[in-house]
Amino acid sequence: MHVQDALATRLSVRDFLPTPVSGELIREILITAARAPSGGNLQPWHIAVIAGEPLTRLRSLMIDRVAACPEGEPVEYDIYPPSLHSPYRERRFEVGEDMYRLLGIAREDKAARRAWFARNYQFFGAPLALFCSVDRRMGPPQWSDLGMFLQSVMLLLRERGLDSCPQECWSLYHETVGRFIALPPERLLFCGMAIGYRNPDHPVNRLASKRAPLTEFAEFMGV
Repeated sequence: MHVQDALATRLSVRDFLPTPVSGELIREILITAARAPSGGNLQPWHIAVIAGEPLTRLRSLMIDRVAACPEGEPVEYDIYPPSLHSPYRERRFEVGEDMYRLLGIAREDKAARRAWFARNYQFFGAPLALFCSVDRRMGPPQWSDLGMFLQSVMLLLRERGLDSCPQECWSLYHETVGRFIALPPERLLFCGMAIGYRNPDHPVNRLASKRAPLTEFAEFMGV
């Protein structure tokens, strides 16, 4: 698969088949992804991979945790800016409404929307998951390294016919996750990621988020 094809077919999959993912394969992908750019070669990413019985235990734990604490735990970083302005506010609203339209969930059906969002904490049925954390002493440039590493993981997954869903929502339960994976206190949980094979029959996996035209985000000088 060409990189262009991997980018074009990558999407945030929100319903997975139960087909297992090889441990050898995910190890190979992580080793290759570690060639991602890293300023000063700091390689600030730390990855915890979970599958099988531990993943089953985490799913069970999260059912109870989300029910007991539906708003999440005190956050350590803002997933979105507190006052999201135009055009970013409209983009976020549009992709959310497009998704719920595919699911047949009306805007006024808050209970159904909360129930769907809670599926994040089941990794949407994926058979394998990972968590990415970073040393608290790192700054924004190192956080950008995390993004490049995770993007490399997602493209390598597509090359091998797999899919993923990056999930910053796990930062809302960083205390619970931290205890489960024995996260050292000096590291901050950045995100989770669901990994597996997409369910081609689920309507949510038909969601293709729109992208702004080139003229909206790029300027050219001398070219």
